[in-house]
Amino acid sequence: MNKFATIDYVIFVIYFIVVTGYGYWVYSRKKIKGVSDSHDFFLAEGSLTWWAIGASLIASNISAEQFIGTSGQGFEVGLAVAAYEWVAAIALIIVAVWFIPIFLKNKIFTMPQFLHNRYNETVSFIMAIFWLLLYVLVNLTSILYLGALAINNLMGGGYLHEIIIALSIFALFITLGGMKVIGFTDVIQVLVLVIGGLATTYIALTLVSEHFGLGKDAMAGLNKMMSDAPEHFRMMMAKPKPGAPQEEINKYLALPGIAMYFAGQWIVNLNYWGCNQYITQRALGADLKTARTGILFAGLMKLAMPVIVVLPGIAAYVLYKNGALQQEMTTGGHFKIDNAYSAILGFLPTGLKGLSVAALTAAIVASLAGKANSISTIFTLDIYKKHINKEASEKNMVVFGRLTIVAALVFSIILTWKDLLGIGGEGGFTFIQKYTGFISPGIFAIFILGFFWKRTTSAAAIAGILTSFGMSVLFNNYAPKLFGHETFLYTAFPNGKGGYEIPFLICMGLSFLFTMIVTIGISLAGPKVNPKALEIPRSMFKVEKSTMALIIVTLILLTMLYVKFW
Repeated sequence: MNKFATIDYVIFVIYFIVVTGYGYWVYSRKKIKGVSDSHDFFLAEGSLTWWAIGASLIASNISAEQFIGTSGQGFEVGLAVAAYEWVAAIALIIVAVWFIPIFLKNKIFTMPQFLHNRYNETVSFIMAIFWLLLYVLVNLTSILYLGALAINNLMGGGYLHEIIIALSIFALFITLGGMKVIGFTDVIQVLVLVIGGLATTYIALTLVSEHFGLGKDAMAGLNKMMSDAPEHFRMMMAKPKPGAPQEEINKYLALPGIAMYFAGQWIVNLNYWGCNQYITQRALGADLKTARTGILFAGLMKLAMPVIVVLPGIAAYVLYKNGALQQEMTTGGHFKIDNAYSAILGFLPTGLKGLSVAALTAAIVASLAGKANSISTIFTLDIYKKHINKEASEKNMVVFGRLTIVAALVFSIILTWKDLLGIGGEGGFTFIQKYTGFISPGIFAIFILGFFWKRTTSAAAIAGILTSFGMSVLFNNYAPKLFGHETFLYTAFPNGKGGYEIPFLICMGLSFLFTMIVTIGISLAGPKVNPKALEIPRSMFKVEKSTMALIIVTLILLTMLYVKFW
């Protein structure tokens, strides 16, 4: 396995200089034009083009979670994990057509602001706290840890803490310029991400072909992977039968076959893409057509993402299964599926390795910057301005927003330093999805009811949020012990650790079901039309022909993928 050569370091440093320099240029132009108020810092004040919105969505989404976590899941379960990418394409269509018009018409800048306008300050405040805890304790920290771990492995180990600090500083420089700097630097990030990611996939496929004596032929490598590990190219996991090996059960626990499409998979995607400050922030400052086109452009790119983030993991599995990558898949004497992507990166030729690691770094830094900006936006606009300093000036809010960014990154460094949250033990992808799922059913329920059911009340929304969290804790941690392993609602499986678990995507579906029942039930006791209900004329949801064309193309491509790999 090749190590970093001088040219790799040169390419890596050039990337840093180009992105930072471009970000500073965007920031300088903004200052010259006198645009420096809080809405510009947090939302880019409508200056992002459709391609910048789409690129920023992808750059912020495709991070260490995908490169490291999804490749690790590709190693373990195969193409089935691409459901997160492909269902996202449909979720983005729903968001573009039905969610974004509501946000833009009501001049929504943060998700807690929407909850305040539709419900009340209590609902807004509770969810602002939930979001801040989720973003810092789960998202920001896991992105930093997984990214630093991968780069550290590529550099031969021993640099984890230095890399953690370096990634944080780079993200800090980009974030302090505000959302406009983040949005336009994300265009470069995505370009490098795609080029470097495709190069890594090509190398992964050629490594497989060479290992089996088929020459340096990427297509031969892909065909060999499909014949050597056909179970890794199926989208649907079969439900394990009694006596099934633990390996098969673990796969189903992560991706419970067709059942997940009737449960958590939709909640994950619609909550992430439609009710998530971190994502919707990129489109909230634009006009409707620009926002819709950017979101749908991101949806098209999501269809291709498994080529970059899943195939290298499957290639690593095939190689490992056939005697290769034994050392590369091990860290500190322990086998880790999250090493799959860095194991492949280690075999890239000199020069290309620097570019691909730059792509990985681009994804990590873009995601860190976007997440830190969202933390700053929510804390500054929904907590500081409303509850701490109601007379804060525009300049004061921007300064406080920047201080919040620094504080969030410092706190995430402390949590990451010795992996205090145990991200490495659980697997990065599972860690993020599972713990996000503790609050996402409640968030999605009160958003969807708040959008489209005028009867939903504030008291019902608060009850729904608390029900969602309580049900998530119940089904994820206690239900098998209290109610048994097999009920009409779920099946629990042995987890290999002496206990039984319900697949967390099923837990999310059950939590959502009970949250909806409670929220609707309480709302029925209130007025038929809540005074704070939204006025939503149907004309808001009309789409232009160009928008419809993008939707149709996305749906056709998605259908072809599922027909091929069902």
